[in-house]
Amino acid sequence: MIFKSYRFVQFVFAVLLLGLASPASASQDDVLPAIRPYIAKITQEFEQIPVERQLQLKKTALFVRSKIQAGEIAQLTFICTHNSRRSHLAQIWTQTAAAFYGVGGVQTFSGGTEATAMNIRTVDALRRVGFILTDSTGGENPVYLVKYSTTKPELRAFSKLYNADGNPQDNYAALMTCSQADKNCPVVQGSTLRIPIHYEDPKLADNLPEEIARYDERTRQIGREMFYMMAQVNS
Repeated sequence: MIFKSYRFVQFVFAVLLLGLASPASASQDDVLPAIRPYIAKITQEFEQIPVERQLQLKKTALFVRSKIQAGEIAQLTFICTHNSRRSHLAQIWTQTAAAFYGVGGVQTFSGGTEATAMNIRTVDALRRVGFILTDSTGGENPVYLVKYSTTKPELRAFSKLYNADGNPQDNYAALMTCSQADKNCPVVQGSTLRIPIHYEDPKLADNLPEEIARYDERTRQIGREMFYMMAQVNS
């Protein structure tokens, strides 16, 4: 996306202001009780996020804030190659963080440059945190209903292309959760903002002794960063 010089200066200035703001006040009421102890831990770990990643997350927070202030829905699509692991974790954690911080008007989505299935290891990792995931369809690419809130509707998690029906077609932020998708998808159709937030693929540990530890590590990292991002919106 090409900014005119004065708009770019305004954008950078706003990002710097976000960096000076204090974290948003939090409320646990809208989040499942089983997840709350985990959230209490990751929200004390924001200092573990490298400065360069904080900047990317603040850019997304600015996008969300600007949409809300304009009376629009802030649509965020998390994209990886197969839409099976990292993009689902990011989508679910971000929607949970929005509920936790009381940020209305946020809709999160995920998709891939290819469609496969939500990996069962991702499902299990989320269940270990306290999310409730129910396979509602069965089959090779089941649709999981993800319960994260006591009041909000469940999310539908399954593998799909990033521009599939049901996902935003324009006016959304594309967050690239893997370097391969970022490289192989130079143009994300319809997006107004594209931000790289690459994560190491936990798939590298599949069927190895450290498999569970690696999935739990990635789940915690993504949760920590998505909560940091949403905390900036209401700063």
